Amino acid sequence: MPKLPIISGNRAIKCFEKIGYQVIRQRGSHVRMRHRSNGTKQPLTIPRHKALGKGLIRKLLRDAEHTIEEFLELL
Repeated sequence: MPKLPIISGNRAIKCFEKIGYQVIRQRGSHVRMRHRSNGTKQPLTIPRHKALGKGLIRKLLRDAEHTIEEFLELL
């Protein structure tokens, strides 16, 4: 299993935008994203922090139905 890098919230947002998610709102430092397919994938909440924990990145990938390998290609 490949290792997940530690990335910032802004970089994660850019990666999820590449696979079809778009920002729908922001409250404080947390950004809410929804997939353009309207409802077939889970909405994501990504904090705009300097470093995201590996567990959070793993959960975001699971909700977006993507693998770690696919995510690493987006980086």
